[in-house]
Amino acid sequence: MLLTLSISNFAIIDRLDVEFGPGFNVLTGETGAGKSIVMDALGLLLGDRASPELIRAGCEEATVEALFDLAGRPDLQSLIAEAGFPAGDDLILRRLVSRAGRSRAYVNGGLATLAQLQPLAEQLVSVCGQHEHQALMGREAHLPLVDAFGGHAALNDEYRQHYAAWRATGERLARLSEAERERARRLDLLRFQLRELEEAQLRPGEDEELAAERLRLQHAGRLAAAANGGYEALYAADGAVCSVLGRLAGELEGLAGVAPEFGPPAETLRQSLYALEDVAGQLRSQLGRIASEPGRQEAVEERLALLTALKRKHGKTIEGLVAEQAALAAELDELEHAEEVRTVLEQERAAQQAALLEAGRRLGAARREAGERLAAAMRQELADLSLAGALFELQLAPLAEPGPAGLERGEFLLAPNRGEALLPLARIASGGELSRILLALKRITPGLDRVPTLVFDEVDAGIGGATATAVGEKLRAVSRTAQVLCVTHLPQVAAGADRHFLVSKREAAGRTVTAIARLDGEERVREMARMLGGAQVTERTLAHARELIGAPAQG
Repeated sequence: MLLTLSISNFAIIDRLDVEFGPGFNVLTGETGAGKSIVMDALGLLLGDRASPELIRAGCEEATVEALFDLAGRPDLQSLIAEAGFPAGDDLILRRLVSRAGRSRAYVNGGLATLAQLQPLAEQLVSVCGQHEHQALMGREAHLPLVDAFGGHAALNDEYRQHYAAWRATGERLARLSEAERERARRLDLLRFQLRELEEAQLRPGEDEELAAERLRLQHAGRLAAAANGGYEALYAADGAVCSVLGRLAGELEGLAGVAPEFGPPAETLRQSLYALEDVAGQLRSQLGRIASEPGRQEAVEERLALLTALKRKHGKTIEGLVAEQAALAAELDELEHAEEVRTVLEQERAAQQAALLEAGRRLGAARREAGERLAAAMRQELADLSLAGALFELQLAPLAEPGPAGLERGEFLLAPNRGEALLPLARIASGGELSRILLALKRITPGLDRVPTLVFDEVDAGIGGATATAVGEKLRAVSRTAQVLCVTHLPQVAAGADRHFLVSKREAAGRTVTAIARLDGEERVREMARMLGGAQVTERTLAHARELIGAPAQG
């Protein structure tokens, strides 16, 4: 949801800050007050082309910034994180345009390209009435909308599972066919590579173990000297530590019968003697192992050189080489038994295709039924919006082969007036008609596209009376599932707003500036009266305004 919009030095706007809220927000004001400028600023924030002409005269830079509340929308937070920006409950989008013609965009403080900004913006704000900010204009959005409307999640899941299996088997067959074309050369290469790896008798972790052993061997002289010196000093040499401790322990043990206090020291010495004898034995054992491995260092170096060469050649670790060996063996077996494998795969794929086509037919039938219901609902909605002669249809066209989303592609077609040809939504020229069409679509599919903020511009173009009242009611209904911002000239539309903002312009220091203010109470009544009666606000128009918005009469 859009919380705040801040605009600086943009066209005739000096500084403008507005806080929107949930539900239905309307912007009104006299023609030329700057409502379109506010929409242009929002468009810039959503990725429109930047131009130095947008900058207020006498300023070097224009800035548009918006704060969005993403609490409860982990899908949008994930989308932002996947794009490489900090993600949380708050999102700040910022766009700067300099007099030099450069523009910069920021997402939560991180510099962003327009290619990064625009896909994010499309998920945050949908401007109904402008093709460039309306995701529902693209036909790729139409089938998902029909599926959501019809509740086809289980059918879609079943189809996608069959499609994934069918595609995987097809890819295996394609690889087999490619391999068969150069089978002899590939067999020779596989056998050579596999033999090379098999002869190496690779073992995960071996290179690390050998590196550690090489380090020991490189210091074998020092290790042997330390082991031999320690053994001699502790046990073997004349006057060795163990001999001295043994004699002393014996003397103390002999005196313990005369003086018992000599017993504990004697026991401590005896235990120390046992521990040192054990150390001497360990050093002698180590010395034996070091001395009994002539030529081992050369063998370790050769083995490490082989492993290093294999890792460099294949660009893999030892673990990766072991996995590659298994893959090569599997491919070799497949090629050596190619005909048998092909037969099995073709049988598998035929069965998978049959299951896929059956799942696709069920999904397609459900789509046709849901499309008819959606089209009937749309025709009724459009009749309420002064498009009584409009035709709305879902066109399903079969694909040449099964696609990831089904056996057909789908697109909404519309003929705004009786007798006109049905055309794709993207080719509808009138901004007012487009706004009302999209309003109707949002009305009968509440929340399905999950864009949190909907902006309706030109939705009241060329309508009035009962149609204007219907538009207002439908906007109010849509605002129960999404935040709605609407620019309108019609009091019937503005009457149902949760928040009413007045866009106006005035002179300040000899210059024209645009301002925006939230209206409440009598201020809102007077604006509604102006919209009803023009420049002359009378008691009658004031009373009518109060009646429209349900305000109490002034006493």
